[in-house]
Amino acid sequence: MNFKKIAFTDVDGVLRGKYVSTAKFEKKQLGFCDVVFGWDINDKVYEKDSVTGWYSGFPDGKLTIDLESERQIPWESKTKMYLADFYEDEKLKNVCPRSLLKEIITKYHALGVYPKVGFEYEWFNFKKQDNVYENAVENTLTKGMFGYSLVRLQQSNEFVHELLSYLQGFDIAIEGFHTETGPGVFEAALQYTNALKAADDAVLFKHTVKEIGLKHQITPNFMAKWNEDLPGCGCHIHLSLHDSSGKNITELKSIQNSNSISEYFLEGILHGMVPLQAIYNPTINSYKRLIEGSWAATSVSWGYQNRTTAVRLITDEEKTQHIEMRLPGADVNPYLALYALLASGLYGIQQKKNLQLNEQTGNAYSASENKLLAKSLEQAITVMENSNELPKMLNEQFLKHYILTRKWEVSQFQKTVTNWELQRYFEIV
Repeated sequence: MNFKKIAFTDVDGVLRGKYVSTAKFEKKQLGFCDVVFGWDINDKVYEKDSVTGWYSGFPDGKLTIDLESERQIPWESKTKMYLADFYEDEKLKNVCPRSLLKEIITKYHALGVYPKVGFEYEWFNFKKQDNVYENAVENTLTKGMFGYSLVRLQQSNEFVHELLSYLQGFDIAIEGFHTETGPGVFEAALQYTNALKAADDAVLFKHTVKEIGLKHQITPNFMAKWNEDLPGCGCHIHLSLHDSSGKNITELKSIQNSNSISEYFLEGILHGMVPLQAIYNPTINSYKRLIEGSWAATSVSWGYQNRTTAVRLITDEEKTQHIEMRLPGADVNPYLALYALLASGLYGIQQKKNLQLNEQTGNAYSASENKLLAKSLEQAITVMENSNELPKMLNEQFLKHYILTRKWEVSQFQKTVTNWELQRYFEIV
């Protein structure tokens, strides 16, 4: 095939792209309409301008193809695919998620530190129909609450086997794959690798699941919480710090009062969690998942092997010590989530914050001393906007743009009359 496929994500984490001819591809840099940073997840243009808008006429930005990201799409006649970003565009690099992640990774490398990361996704699957969400409960791929079920995997073996095979052929290594508790829900743990490839893998993993789902008449769902009576879907991020030789320098077993890079890194993450929550939980729906007893975090907390906390420390083996960030849902933009995580960790390292870390040894949901997380996107974005420290952690132009996009998201929801309101008030009030 004489065409290549190129792609990048917008702020919402939506993979956008196109086919380009071999001749056009060889230029390595393409003009791409900058409206992709001027509209929302449904392609509706923002009413206020940030890096672009009606005022600018939506010109082309400079989209640079990353040749090192080359992969062959095994289900598409061996078509080659490349990821791209706006790293060489002086304006758009400040809001492009992949460009921002590359920038923060470079700052770690300047310190001689190399983050390694593994993403872990949960998602539901539905038998495809015209209006999939109208009868979603009746159309889940499997029925019943059956976590770690080999039987349920067998029920969906054609989809599962082809998905795993194509993921491997697409250079996305999977460490584990199983059913989670809930009807038609799976979980996949992506292999640990360097930070940029890990985020690339996460973005392309979701894309692969959706494309292979199409072949099997299956609609995957990565919402944080699609049904109030069923568990939500997380995107847990596993992360450790390494030196230039690849040695894991993350020391977590005696982290309290250690004055180590690991302590400062963890302190920075905890310190930034509340003001950065609108990145970790970016949609209106994200906050429906963050409830007590839901396997999702509700407070700023950490603990060893504690799945009620926002950050779980895993120290079973010396060489594989790492943290697990459990706050993000499956709806998160992997590039921005990792950008926020690394930016806050770097801030902790640079500032040597002394927060007097208090380990959570029991149920974090019932620990009244823990600082609570926001209950809504509106609350989270207010905290973000009023933070005096975020401009020291994040690119300021990105911060301004991101606040605009999340305020827009809130405004779109606020004017919407929901089915819940109609059912509750239509006849009675």
